Amino acid sequence: ISTFRLGVNETVRDVKVSIDANDSIHYDNQALYLPGSEDELNDDLILVNISGGFGTGLKIIGSVYSTFKNIENLKAASCVSNSDYPKGRNEMALPVFQNIVLMLFNNALELSVQDTKDNRDEFGSALYLIKLRLNEELEKCLLCLDSDTRKTLMETTKEILDSHISAIPDRGITMLMDGNGVEDMWRLYALFSRLNNAFEVLRHALCSYIMDEEKEGDLLSSLREFKTSIEMMLEESFSRNDWFTNTTKDAFEHLINLRQPAELIANFLDEKLRVGNKGTSEEELEGLLDKVLVLFRFIQGKDVFEALYKKNLAKRLLRGKNSSIDAEKSIISKLKTECGSQYTHKLEGMFKDIELSKEINDSFKQSYQVKSKLSGIEMSVHVLTTGCWPTYPPMDVRLPHELNVYQNIFKEFYSSIYPGRHLTWQNSLGHCVLKAQFPKGRKELTVVLLLFNDAPKLSFQDIKDSTGIEDKELKRTLQSLACGKVRVLEKIPKGREVADNDYFLFNDEFSAPLYRIKVNTIQLKETVEESASTTERVFQDRPYRVDAAIIRLMKAKKVLSHPLLVTELFQQLNFPVKMAYLKKRIESLIDREYLERDENDPFKYKYLA
Repeated sequence: ISTFRLGVNETVRDVKVSIDANDSIHYDNQALYLPGSEDELNDDLILVNISGGFGTGLKIIGSVYSTFKNIENLKAASCVSNSDYPKGRNEMALPVFQNIVLMLFNNALELSVQDTKDNRDEFGSALYLIKLRLNEELEKCLLCLDSDTRKTLMETTKEILDSHISAIPDRGITMLMDGNGVEDMWRLYALFSRLNNAFEVLRHALCSYIMDEEKEGDLLSSLREFKTSIEMMLEESFSRNDWFTNTTKDAFEHLINLRQPAELIANFLDEKLRVGNKGTSEEELEGLLDKVLVLFRFIQGKDVFEALYKKNLAKRLLRGKNSSIDAEKSIISKLKTECGSQYTHKLEGMFKDIELSKEINDSFKQSYQVKSKLSGIEMSVHVLTTGCWPTYPPMDVRLPHELNVYQNIFKEFYSSIYPGRHLTWQNSLGHCVLKAQFPKGRKELTVVLLLFNDAPKLSFQDIKDSTGIEDKELKRTLQSLACGKVRVLEKIPKGREVADNDYFLFNDEFSAPLYRIKVNTIQLKETVEESASTTERVFQDRPYRVDAAIIRLMKAKKVLSHPLLVTELFQQLNFPVKMAYLKKRIESLIDREYLERDENDPFKYKYLA
């Protein structure tokens, strides 16, 4: 008989646990274990006390368990004689009691796990119950079970959860991520940290969520926000675990490279850096650029981005469409920090050309010899370095006589300063302001309409013959003048498209409230073929870039082993390249006698000056 004192509602009373000669166990005058009966163990009595939480009932269970354990320990130590220890099957009491407690604990946990699987709409609260129940079981173990039994219980608990780990994150992680469930995600992470191989299941589920292509269309429009939410989850829910950090990085890189990320980010920056993007402060724009640069790091083909960004930058610089020169230079500085000076060399050269052109134009306009030859036309010229700017197709245009004279005067002036340099005019990149006298008032137009000084009506073919502009470009220009919002010309017959047999008249009825009117040329959206053409040109340049990188490295090092050379190349090249391709380029340079193999070591290369 074991007697212990128990306090209930500030009242102390004695509770007895007894084992009789028939192996029956009684707790406080209630049958707890009756061997041989249909229900040997009174599990209802135990369940009531277990489910009662951490109070009186749990202490009673602990006391009963301790009583059994003490008897077994005494017997094992031979401190109790056979005559003192009851005969029969009472040695089974402890294992039976232990098993029923374990069963009841784990049944409760199993119900919580099943509730999580069945109630995906309430995944967060169910997850909370699992973690809470797991913590409760641990606390109950500490209160009423010995160390061996505690270990058994926790192992059984892990087995229960292990059987469900594949279903829990698969069903719930999308809900938690979309709902920004930071706390619930932390509970999931903490729960899985206790289980064998559970991190791999959770890591796979997180990776699948990020790489889900069904969300990709919506995702690309808000990549910055999505990346920020992922970073917050890593920080607050996954404790910056290296394994999960690398997983999200790889998955996000896969996601962002699914659909032309270079074009996406280049166009986004173009939109933000143009003059039309008003209402954004310098601080907000700078913060935005920083976030975009985070996405830029995941682009695999950074050379494609450089080509597209340079193309857009050229338009902004030549048309004066920059919202902020400081922001333009800031993004180039960030790209330089990220990819090195070689990557931004041409972009920086474009800004130098614009600044130098301003100085040349100032000197040109102040020259006495030039002033005496000009006929009232004001012209500014951008002198561009061929290697720094995008490649533009040549377009032969027959300019009005006045502009031809001006070009020749500038060419003479430039040659006097920089003898030996050759100028090639790219008239398609220029624009002009033309004063026009309408019956309803004088206007300044940003168009070329000088042909209509000599004739009030011209056919499409007449204009083409006089200007030499190719059909596609001329039709686009005439659409802007006769079919757009500002119709300074009339088209016969009327319509939105320009045909070869159309005629154009000077619009005497034209009027507008503003003195200076800007006629925007109808912009042709870059087609898939044109975008692919830009990308294809970048791909065609890659062999030369690889060759140049190899020669730079070998010229600096003189001698390099194959592994060191390849490692350096992977670090310097800003586009994905395979080992076999690098080997092919090295062999090509050896054949062309830029490099040679070491006579004593075929895996070592020498630079040939």
